[in-house]
This record gives sequence, C-alpha cells and structure tokens, in this order.
Amino acid sequence: MFAPGVGRMYCPHCDGLDSEEQENKEVQTECVNCGAPLTIGEYDSTCQCEYCESYIILDHRVSGEYRPNLMLPFKIDKKGAVELLRNEFRKRVFTPGSFLSEATLKEMKGIYVPFWMYDYASNYKYTGKGTKVRVWRTGDTEYTETSYYRIERDMDAEFEKVPVDASVVMPNDVMDLMEPYDHKLLEGFEEKYMSGFFGEIYSEGEEALEGRAKEKVKRDLESLLHETVTGYTSVVPERQNISMEKHMANYALLPVWRYLYRYQEKDYYFHVNGQTGKITGSTPVSKKKVLSYGVTVFAVVWMMLVFLIGILEVI
Repeated sequence: MFAPGVGRMYCPHCDGLDSEEQENKEVQTECVNCGAPLTIGEYDSTCQCEYCESYIILDHRVSGEYRPNLMLPFKIDKKGAVELLRNEFRKRVFTPGSFLSEATLKEMKGIYVPFWMYDYASNYKYTGKGTKVRVWRTGDTEYTETSYYRIERDMDAEFEKVPVDASVVMPNDVMDLMEPYDHKLLEGFEEKYMSGFFGEIYSEGEEALEGRAKEKVKRDLESLLHETVTGYTSVVPERQNISMEKHMANYALLPVWRYLYRYQEKDYYFHVNGQTGKITGSTPVSKKKVLSYGVTVFAVVWMMLVFLIGILEVI
C-alpha cells in the first residue's frame, strides 16, 4: 500500500518498503490474496476485501478511457486526518463523546475522487455607468455634486485546471469546499499511489460537466473585474459579454479523507482534503452534555448566591 507519510510503498505484513503489488489484468471478481468474492460498486476503481481487508486495484478501471491523466497523491495519512479533525472539533464542548472514538474510526476512508480539470482562455467585455457623489457644506447651505463616468473594460484571462468533481459518492458542494488544491504538485498517474485507498472512476464525461467549470470561470472573471471597478458611489452595468475557449480537459484523481459518524440514527459526514488538510463538516450536539453543562452552570450560580447571601448576613 502507499504510505503518504513517507511517500513510498509499504507492506503492513512484512514492513517492507517499495514492494510492488500483484497486478491483475483481467476483470476481477475475486480477491487476489485470499480468493474471497469481491463486492464491487458500479464506479469503484479500487475496493477492499471484506475478509482479509486487502485493497484491490481494479486494473480494467484505471486503464483505457478510465486511465487518469493526472493525480495528486495523498500527503496526509489517516492518523494525520484524525488529528486534524480532533484539533478542529475538540473545542466544541457539546460534541458527543463517541466522536472520533476507535470504534467509529473504521468509517474513516481515504478516497481518490475523480475530477475533470479544464483549461480556458477567456475574455470579458464590460461597459457600465458609474457615479461619484461629493457633498459639502458652506455656511447653512449643503451642496451635492454628482459626476457621471462611462466604464469600459476588455479583460483577457487564462484559467488552468479548473476542477469539477465527477463523483457519484461525493456531494458537489462539499467537493467545491475542498478547494483549493496545490496544482503545482500534480503528477502523472501512477497506479501504485492508489494502493491502500478507495477510488472511483468518473460517472460523467468532460462535456457533461463543462457547464459547472464555466460557471466557476464566470464567477472568477466577475470577481476580477469588480476589483478594477472601485471608487464609485454607484455602478450600473450596461453590457457584459464573456467568451471562453476550452484548450483541454484532463481526467484527474484528487485525495479526500471521508469520515462517517453515525449518531442517534443519523449520518454525519466529515471531509478532509488529503493534500492540504482543509476540513468540512459539523458535529451533532449531545443533549446529555448540554444538560450536564446546564446543571453545572446552575450549581455554580447557586453556590455563588449562597456565598453572597452568607456575606450579607454577616454584614
């Protein structure tokens, strides 16, 4: 399996480094280690044997049309992801005590999530009207001066590797919150990095998901333009025209840790960026802790009142 902490292949059975996994070029239905039948999801590119817990890379789902162009190997291992979550949520006093317990950590999974990453050349032509209002007073008279301006912008911008997730498992809004990734660390796909992790193939092609990429580019262009239109009291857009030319789209795998915490028959998901450590998710509230906290506060207040009454009686 791949060990993010050392950036090398590691065998948990013999403690060996840089050992190669057994390859299987056929469509796989049985574990290559113990022979048990495998449960393989429709979009799984790796799976874990339920019997011997070995991770199996499904070669036919990381080759041909499903072979990624790029990937970001995990930089944060499971222990590191757990520690990040603990540091994030330990200050929340009403978090249930079983959160991140050893029993629940079985539901912490490292997943290579499929993404399409788009490159665009874009242009934004903008015209609008701006006003600047100046107010001053001379004696008892207040004066207002309004100046009118014509605003014109013709802005070119290049966008590289705009990410859009192509996963059926991960919610789109959550994957957007996982950004940004450090694209400078992207590497060419190597199957060995998937060892020890779960993985998916894309569920939709680049053309089907391109609309989401264009929306991201549009939002960024509008933000860039607004940074150049400052100092006005008011701005009224008149004409806005955005054009985009796609240069290419790369199929990529990006690392995410997902922790499923079940509390009082409800599922709570937490996600950690496997490269940067960015976290999304919110913990449930333990009613027992809230009640205990309330009782403690009441007891402290009551003791203070008794103490004050005692002092007043002495006086």
